[in-house]
Amino acid sequence: MTVGQLDATDLFPGGVNSPVRAYRAVGGRPPVLVRGQGARVWDAEGREYVDYVGAYGPLILGHAHPAVVAAVQAAAARGGPFGVTHPDEVRLARPIQAAMPSLERLRFVNSGTEAAMSALRVARAATGRDLVLKFEGGYHGHSDGLLAKAGSGLATLGLPGSAGVTAAVAGQTLVAPYNDLDAVAAVLVAHPAAVAALIVEPVAANVGVVPPAPGFLEGLRRLTSEHGALLVFDEVITGFRVAPGGAQQLYGVTPDLTVLGKIIGGGLPIGAYGGRAALMDLVAPVGPVYQAGTLSGHPLVMAAGIATLEQLDATIYARLEATGAELEAGLRDSLPGARLARVGSLLTAFLPSTEEFGRFFNRLRERGVLPAPSQFEAWFLSAAHGPEEIARTLDAARAR
Repeated sequence: MTVGQLDATDLFPGGVNSPVRAYRAVGGRPPVLVRGQGARVWDAEGREYVDYVGAYGPLILGHAHPAVVAAVQAAAARGGPFGVTHPDEVRLARPIQAAMPSLERLRFVNSGTEAAMSALRVARAATGRDLVLKFEGGYHGHSDGLLAKAGSGLATLGLPGSAGVTAAVAGQTLVAPYNDLDAVAAVLVAHPAAVAALIVEPVAANVGVVPPAPGFLEGLRRLTSEHGALLVFDEVITGFRVAPGGAQQLYGVTPDLTVLGKIIGGGLPIGAYGGRAALMDLVAPVGPVYQAGTLSGHPLVMAAGIATLEQLDATIYARLEATGAELEAGLRDSLPGARLARVGSLLTAFLPSTEEFGRFFNRLRERGVLPAPSQFEAWFLSAAHGPEEIARTLDAARAR
């Protein structure tokens, strides 16, 4: 990949800083994007695209929203980071807590990976148990213990796990099929009083979009309570996207711990984990669970998150739902061989094979529409997507 006069392959593994950006699942040279505005992005050669990547989720308002840009500029002018607490940490935490009352306490970190890893450390400390149960295809970041059968990047590359993860660490992670309560029950019975936590994306969104089957999340709540394990919702993608209070509001199921990211930083790097006060008070400096981060609660990130959440009112969510429904219906008509799945502004078109998806992807790209370069990634709509973007997308999808 060439960026200006530099060949990125001389600098980065595969020329990229995240595997899915290499476009190996769809072929062709990946674009080098240099600008975004609203629902559109432009590459280094001046081509314009309707963007459905949206930084993989956080840009719910679209690129360069004026309120977010102004907030970040103002925060940068004030200096920092400071290495001590500042007021915007509280100003961002309050609306998160109001939207998700299950987060009686929370801790800001710098990524979803860090948040998931830390939440499970709390769960192990609280229960005195070692094992964690996750689901096939569930991606909870790239910490060693959570890479077993994990997510879109590994599915795209055809990797069953990751080299460099020790057998001892991998052995502490149990895996069950998503939407299969019987399998979950069997795992918990087979490992009595040994599972510290069950971690789940309440809407699976790293194997494409897979909604929970009726009663599935309620069943997880019941089974974990019966077996003394904690229920951890990974709402890095669903938090503030499928509803103001995330999937736990949408489906009415309360977890013990929640993992957040993406939208709460308005497009800047962030993660958070939280839950009942008794659990979170195990975290240092109050309790014995050590977790720290020099740049956690960074002023620019807090400002971007505050500005983003302030925009997310009922009108925005109604627009996202209407736009998502219009796109889903149009793609269903345009792709008779595809299986469409959608929850709010998350959508996936599953084609019969990855080869067919590659052809579909490149057809869209040639016509100025840019979804994620993997069948196993969600399409992310933003409030900036409107009738013009949807019409352009559907025209491209119908072309042969």
